[in-house]
Amino acid sequence: QVQLVESGGGLVQPGGSLRLSCAASGYGLSYYAIGWFRQAPGKEREGISCISSSDGRTYYEESVKGRFTISRDNAKNTVYLQMNSLKPEDTGVYYCAAVGDRIGVQAMCAIFFRPGYHYWGQGTQVTVSS
Repeated sequence: QVQLVESGGGLVQPGGSLRLSCAASGYGLSYYAIGWFRQAPGKEREGISCISSSDGRTYYEESVKGRFTISRDNAKNTVYLQMNSLKPEDTGVYYCAAVGDRIGVQAMCAIFFRPGYHYWGQGTQVTVSS
């Protein structure tokens, strides 16, 4: 089992920045792909970024590409999401998530963005408004 705790959300003006943190605990964390989903009121939860456990490659949903940066500190078991040039449409609850593959296999982000058996954090609110 994996436990995930997000922090860093808040209120920011358009064009501002926030950095979200996801602290992970559990066994075999290096085998999980970890990233972020977000959900706006009345909309489906969407995957926006992932970092692969196998090769450290990063992936971004098109609407955040070039503005958000995901990183992973394996020594601290923490994943970060640096969010720059924030827009009102970025408003929503941001969830850290982790997904694993078969035992002994490092997970790829390809399975992160598909429905599956994710572990979830509690969510942190991000509001972008003037």
